Amino acid sequence: MASRSHRLRGVVAGFAALLCLPVEAHAAFLFWNPPDFTGAPVKGDEPGLGVPLPGATPKELTANLIWNMRAGLNVAALQCQFSPTLMTVSNYNTILKQHAKELADAYSTMAGYFKRTAGKSWQFAQDQYTTRTYQSFSTMHAQRGFCETAAAIGREALGRPRGALHITAENRLREFRNSLVPAGDRLFAFRVTPATRPMPSMDDRCWKRGTLKEECAVRASGAFASN
Repeated sequence: MASRSHRLRGVVAGFAALLCLPVEAHAAFLFWNPPDFTGAPVKGDEPGLGVPLPGATPKELTANLIWNMRAGLNVAALQCQFSPTLMTVSNYNTILKQHAKELADAYSTMAGYFKRTAGKSWQFAQDQYTTRTYQSFSTMHAQRGFCETAAAIGREALGRPRGALHITAENRLREFRNSLVPAGDRLFAFRVTPATRPMPSMDDRCWKRGTLKEECAVRASGAFASN
């Protein structure tokens, strides 16, 4: 009887502990207590955000942030449908309509960058940029964290007035990138060992017509596994 009473007290204590979780945990869909992926606001020229844009102007860097966020939300709309409560598809479609002008302006600005820097081959350069950007958000081992973060960013983007989408991109793109690293629920003493590199190399020598070369993929995954 004493043993049963002890177990019951343990269960009650466990539920009480759940009630004391931080507020953000209650807003989570895929975690009790989600991993902390937060990062500092960015301007667009920091390393690790996406495809480097040498010589880009501040306006072009902002357009790049917007386009990276759009790509990440698009990938999430495709990859995160296993959890309809995240609403990644409907939110993404609404964002496209609500922020259509800012997204169109960002696309035009990016086209201007490639026309200025790549000359006659600007369309090919922009296509490569787009392919690499989308591929850099594809993940399997970090899918839960990525989808949870994408849903939160999408909800914030919906709350932005027209013309202010860039603020969400500046404030949360680093967090979006951080979510591509596998991580477990903070409620449990559990550590996920990354099985893949969270982001492929963006070195031009590693790409051919928008596809990552096999030798670079092997070298990158081997270096990551050795860390």
